Amino acid sequence: MWYNQLHEELEELKRRNLYRSMVTVDGPQGPEVVINGRKVILMCSNNYLGLANHPRILEAARRAMELYGYGAVASRLVSGNMRVHEEFEKIAAIFKKVEAALLFGSGYMANVGVISALCNSAEDLVVSDKLNHASIIDGLMLSKASFATFRHNDVEHLERILKKKRARRKLVVVDGVFSMDGDIAPLRDIVEVARKYDAMVMVDDAHATGVIGDTGRGSCEYWDLWGEVDIQMCTLGKALGGYGAFVCANDVVIDYLVNKCRPFIYTTALPVPVVAAATESINMLMEDPEPVRRLRANVERFVDGLKNIGLDVKDNSTAIVPVIVGDEGKCLALSKRLFELGVYVAAIRPPTVPKGTARLRVTLMATHASEHIERAIEAFAKAASEIL
Repeated sequence: MWYNQLHEELEELKRRNLYRSMVTVDGPQGPEVVINGRKVILMCSNNYLGLANHPRILEAARRAMELYGYGAVASRLVSGNMRVHEEFEKIAAIFKKVEAALLFGSGYMANVGVISALCNSAEDLVVSDKLNHASIIDGLMLSKASFATFRHNDVEHLERILKKKRARRKLVVVDGVFSMDGDIAPLRDIVEVARKYDAMVMVDDAHATGVIGDTGRGSCEYWDLWGEVDIQMCTLGKALGGYGAFVCANDVVIDYLVNKCRPFIYTTALPVPVVAAATESINMLMEDPEPVRRLRANVERFVDGLKNIGLDVKDNSTAIVPVIVGDEGKCLALSKRLFELGVYVAAIRPPTVPKGTARLRVTLMATHASEHIERAIEAFAKAASEIL
């Protein structure tokens, strides 16, 4: 019976320490939250700049809702294309220094849609970093193109693939900042190799936007590659504190996506207050990038603290600090003990990360105070001494 089969699969996940469950957060997403009735320091949120509940952003959402209502209730190509969507895309293009931008319902939808739209023939080729986000992998699977993966951040391996394989259209796609490891793709070298073989370059800047670059504009600013990256995918649900995503490119690529990208064509447009809040987030970041610097200082303080207590962590200059545990059971136990000590960090296990690399994926926020960081380091020291 199918029900019993599903039940047995779930029980097997539990036996292997791979079962997933949700916790309940009460109140706004800040440096401290109430989870399952307990007040804890939150150290696994992607609210990197602390914008998710900023008063200016909340007010922008309220004003827009009063003017335009809540929902767009149609695809952008029907009647859902409202002024707030176009205003956001103009601001986003200025922010990313590109010709045009296009809103999507989520980063997942954007990656799946862009890859499958641009590479839509068996004669096309998509080449992906081995550690790219799951949404990119699903985009490869759903496209009609052939695809290959290159070893993580190994540009020589990428070049061998591009040199060997012929294609009508080639696309190289990488995370700008890798979501589980927090390291940065060598984008300058990737762009140089891609140009040699007439390949497009797409960067998923989900964890880079608002985090790297002097003013938080992401990978192109970090590597000084303005105008050199063909497609940037950026999410609104991480450093910008909201929900949704946008794709940046030249006018021709954006026009092509409007006409060919199924997740854009056949999806209701994002709700008005969500888009208005995102516009305000970008405006705030362009006005004052100080939160980017505070975030960086908090990361450095936390990494130094973990090193001082003997944990092997790397400073990737991003908001993500992975603490590799390896064993899934120990990883769960460490997460549970930290929660008891007042710090919440979720355990990340396969298939999200490779087998044998279960970890606590710690993320810092610009709004973490020194007290939060010191308390978290003390909790890590105690929990690690008991479990690792």
